[in-house]
Formats: sequence, structure tokens, C-alpha cells
Amino acid sequence: MGNYIHFTEEQKYRANNVDLIDFLYRQGEKLITSGREKRLASDRSITLRGNEWYDHSKEHGGYAIDFVKDFYNLSFPEAVILLLGGEQGIEYTPAKKKKQEEPKPFKLPNAHSDMRRVYAYLVKTRKIDRDVVSFFAKEKLLYESCEKSKDGNKEYHNAVFVGLDENGIPRHAHKRGLYTEGISFKGNVDGCNPAYSFHWIGKSEMLYVFEAPIDLLSYISLHPENWQQHSYVALCGVGSQALMKMLELSPHLKEVALCLDNDEAGYKASERFKKQLAESGYGCHLIVSQGKDWNDDLINSQQIRNSFEMKMV
Repeated sequence: MGNYIHFTEEQKYRANNVDLIDFLYRQGEKLITSGREKRLASDRSITLRGNEWYDHSKEHGGYAIDFVKDFYNLSFPEAVILLLGGEQGIEYTPAKKKKQEEPKPFKLPNAHSDMRRVYAYLVKTRKIDRDVVSFFAKEKLLYESCEKSKDGNKEYHNAVFVGLDENGIPRHAHKRGLYTEGISFKGNVDGCNPAYSFHWIGKSEMLYVFEAPIDLLSYISLHPENWQQHSYVALCGVGSQALMKMLELSPHLKEVALCLDNDEAGYKASERFKKQLAESGYGCHLIVSQGKDWNDDLINSQQIRNSFEMKMV
């Protein structure tokens, strides 16, 4: 049995208040910007902001000590010692005191005058079927936004995937940058209700569940036959709110196909959803992409088709 280590309340407070972004950079971890937060490159289901974190795949989070315990598989004393700098004399930056922020009201981003960039990005770059893109555009579930930078010198164009509530009122919007170089922006608009993310409700008993809107459109492009008869939802992450809301509002849905990413975060979320759905009495099965996600499969299928056509010529 290890020696008992007593920490003062002040020590525990300092450890729990360490800025996780600064801490993780110093540990050599790679982080990705996601709106006002950061995501771990090694596990994108985890978001971080100041000394707070949240694991969207497990639907729980907390402060710095619990994060270090979970992520590095350490005991409480080991986590506190690491956060306080251990014996190395390192002093980690404390998180800035969070100002009490008023929740921002949800508002759709300003629409651009056309959708030229959206079609170029989704159809030419992402290889999504043009008719599928046009369908969602006509349903007012997809459009191109044009937003100016704070100094007014730049314009940012995004594909906006809209989620409506049961009364047809927009409650959610997911933005995806329309740029082919570097890492393009993606994130939800402030004030979104996560229960109403991008979706389509058909008349059949089948619901297909995806992490991202582009994967949803890619799957439909790969399986176009009578696709409008079925229902689809993009969770815009790996939380279950939108999935459960779809089932609540659409009692004709009986069977769920989980089509999440072919990676660790996708596997974890699928296992959690399977248990949740079984408890609620729904049939459930997994459909796994060959690549990391359904857009990878769509692009690969196009390349194989083009190669075959060139050989035939």
C-alpha cells in the first residue's frame, strides 16, 4: 500500500485550476482548434477549455485533476503531483477565471447570394452527388454563408447544415469551411440546441446515424435508391441527444443503423448507443465504412470508377 500523501485545499485548488491547454502542449500533445475550444488530436471526442474538459463519447467531464487521472491513468495523488509540477520545478499556467457569459441566442449565419462555393466543395472536392446537394438546398437545410472577420477585412464562406425542430423552426446549424487547403473550420453555431442537428425524416422504419453532415450526404450518394424513404441524422459529434430526439418525435422509427466513423471514438460511441437503444427497445446494428468515414469511401469509389473507365477507353 502506497504512502498517504496529504494535500492542502490550496494545493488541490491550484492543481484543479491548471490550464489544460498549456499543460497538454507541454506534454507534447497535439491539439486542434474547435470554435472557442480545443480538441485532442488523439481523441477528438474530448474538448478542452481553460481548466475544464468534456468527453462527448462518454458524456462526462470535469476539471484538471479528473482529466489527468483519466487520460494518463494515474491515481489522485499522482495526478495532483503532476499538475503541481512534481519534482521538476515546472509551474503550469493557471486557467483564467471564466467570466460569467450570457448564453448567446441562436441565430443562423448570414446567407451568401449564391451557393457556388458550396457546390464546388461538396460536389467536386467531396464527390457528393449533385442531386443530393440540391435536394437539401431546396429543403432549406443547406446553404452558403458569408461572414466578415471582426476587423471587416476578410470574408469567410461556410456550408451551413441546418437542423429544424418539430415545428420547422431552425434550432441548430453546423458550419463547414469551404476551403481545400489546410484544416478547414468546422463547428456548431453558438446557441444551438444539440437535440435538433441536421436530419431528414422519411416514412420507413429505418434511421441511419452519422457523426457529420458530410458523411450523411456521402452515404446517401453511395446508396441512392429510394433514399428519401428513410430517416437520417448527423449528430455533429458523438453525443446522443439528436438520436434520441429523432426517436422521440418519430414513433414510426423502429430500427437504427449506427454508421459512425471507423475509429476509436466511433467504436466507443457505437457501443454506448447500442446499450442505450437496447434499453429503449429499439433494434440496432452497425454499418462500418471501409475507410475512416463514409466520405473516404465515396471518394475512393469515384477513383476506382474513374480508373476503370480509363482502362475501358
